[in-house]
Amino acid sequence: MDRREFIKKSMAVTALIAGSGMLLPSCKNDLRSELMGIDKLSKKPDQLDHDGYNILYYASLAPSGHNSQPWFVKIISKTQWIIGSDSNRWLPHVDGTNREVMLSLGAFIENLAQAANTFGYAVETTIIAKDRFASDIVKIDLVKSKVVDIGLQRIVSRRTVRSHLLSKELKASDVDDFSKSTDGHLFYFPTGTEHADLMKQAEVDNYIIQSKNTKAMEELAFWIRFDDDKARKFRDGLTVDGMEISGFAGWYVRHFMKTEDVMTKDFSDKGIEKTKEQVEEGAGWLVITSDGNTITDLIETGRRFQRMALMARGKMIALHPMTQILEEKKGQKHIKDEHEELETEVTPQFMLRVGYLDKYPDPVSLRRPVEWFVRS
Repeated sequence: MDRREFIKKSMAVTALIAGSGMLLPSCKNDLRSELMGIDKLSKKPDQLDHDGYNILYYASLAPSGHNSQPWFVKIISKTQWIIGSDSNRWLPHVDGTNREVMLSLGAFIENLAQAANTFGYAVETTIIAKDRFASDIVKIDLVKSKVVDIGLQRIVSRRTVRSHLLSKELKASDVDDFSKSTDGHLFYFPTGTEHADLMKQAEVDNYIIQSKNTKAMEELAFWIRFDDDKARKFRDGLTVDGMEISGFAGWYVRHFMKTEDVMTKDFSDKGIEKTKEQVEEGAGWLVITSDGNTITDLIETGRRFQRMALMARGKMIALHPMTQILEEKKGQKHIKDEHEELETEVTPQFMLRVGYLDKYPDPVSLRRPVEWFVRS
């Protein structure tokens, strides 16, 4: 590599890391609004009526690891659907058990249920999968009911926020509201407490482990959409906007960053530095638990998380999932061993860095149009 190419690569990697770290969803590019405007002009699938199309649109705004959107919907009739797990969108190297896939489907189903309530339907769910690697996961029945206006804008405006989290401790009333939305499956560890310090170090340690895993890094690189053309083509993954890279840095990354740059030691080292900075910021950590690890447990936990996430913007609270702790075996064991509050009969499923914001950024992560994930 000549000197000029080396400088270009170094600047690109530095710009990427400075804006994002390595993971999960602000530049004024606003590709999301542009593409969603186009979607409104598209033709809905024949299998869906107006209400069904809109319900699935709102469902699709759920979060997922690397924004892989691992769902499809099989239409049995206008009021009976199957929510499926798309194996082409799994993350086998960081989520080898499909734990996070099930959590993502749970968030999708929670969005679906809340949107359906707004359109005058109750939602009945039945787990039909035998294991986490099945294709068909949950049967959905829509039943006519009274309209419950939950405020669809909450679904549209939800986003992951990683930057500018304030250190002010969460209000007891906000923690209590979050706890109620998760059916009591929530623990809060404020900044400065021993438990928060343990989680900070565990996140850094497990980030380092994952950053040295070549397969995990290749998987990450696959889901990064550096330029807008790829973002428009795939409508998923981690975009420059979604990684919070704005201004000149955003322009530079779009034009000069390549997939292979993710695999460099420079990228890894700067990612570790960024993670160390991030864990020092915010009001502490939230842990969402489940009673077990069955499909039902994971789907319900994903739904609990999403209920909490839909409340966060209204409270000016940022939620930043730090996934490496629970993706690595060392991290899972550490959390169980070091936190007596997390009794043996419950299982940690989400580790969230949390903090108030002075200003809440608008959502920017992309979503596939409904017609892309609907099957007959």
